[in-house]
Amino acid sequence: MSDNQLRVVWIYPDLLSTYGDQGNVLVVERRARQRGLDVARLDVRSDQPIPTSGDIYLIGGGEDRPQRLAAERLRRDGGLHRAVENGAIVFSVCAGYQILGHEFINDLGQREPGLGLLDVVSVRGEGARCVGDVLADIDPRLGLPPLTGFENHQGVTHLGPTARPLANVRLGNGNGTGDGTEGAYNDTVFGTYMHGPVLARNPLIADLLLKLALDVNALPPTDDRWYEALRNERIASAQQPA
Repeated sequence: MSDNQLRVVWIYPDLLSTYGDQGNVLVVERRARQRGLDVARLDVRSDQPIPTSGDIYLIGGGEDRPQRLAAERLRRDGGLHRAVENGAIVFSVCAGYQILGHEFINDLGQREPGLGLLDVVSVRGEGARCVGDVLADIDPRLGLPPLTGFENHQGVTHLGPTARPLANVRLGNGNGTGDGTEGAYNDTVFGTYMHGPVLARNPLIADLLLKLALDVNALPPTDDRWYEALRNERIASAQQPA
């Protein structure tokens, strides 16, 4: 942060904003304002340069062709790399998660280079599409309650040695590899397949992003009754017999 202002950047809403993922930036912005923070939100379209001075960057999901276009433009732009080098926090969902890895399969059936900000590689799954509610236990090192979200993807994402699983699934598929992992993260870069939007269903993840951006261990309390009602409803629904 500079000038006591938190800078939140929503990347390519014109390409990557399926399944309500734009809700993630709304949750981060709201929870920051509830703590009295001055927030500058910037929605960056795909024909605009990525600013390098943001604090938190959010990327959503998208269809195969928009995903390829987004990856091409982000590689060419280079701003997100420079932002991460400056210490920025990045949170990505589904197609955005794959883009942050080393490569994924594009809409032409070809291997598309990613940004290499996460040590993951994504391929096209051969089995049934991963669709439905997910319940997973987040890495204990992050100190967060169980993850709830909705997955809808054909991709399978394999983690390399420097990527930690964000969570381990109790219900659902997660990364699709069969090893029970969901998502990945390193110190400042996070990826998940969860929609929902995921930060509305998991507001303490949004708070984690804020704490990392602010470099603090705790935030002032806020009213979480609405979020907890949503979480409890979705968790209970996921656990109902099919």
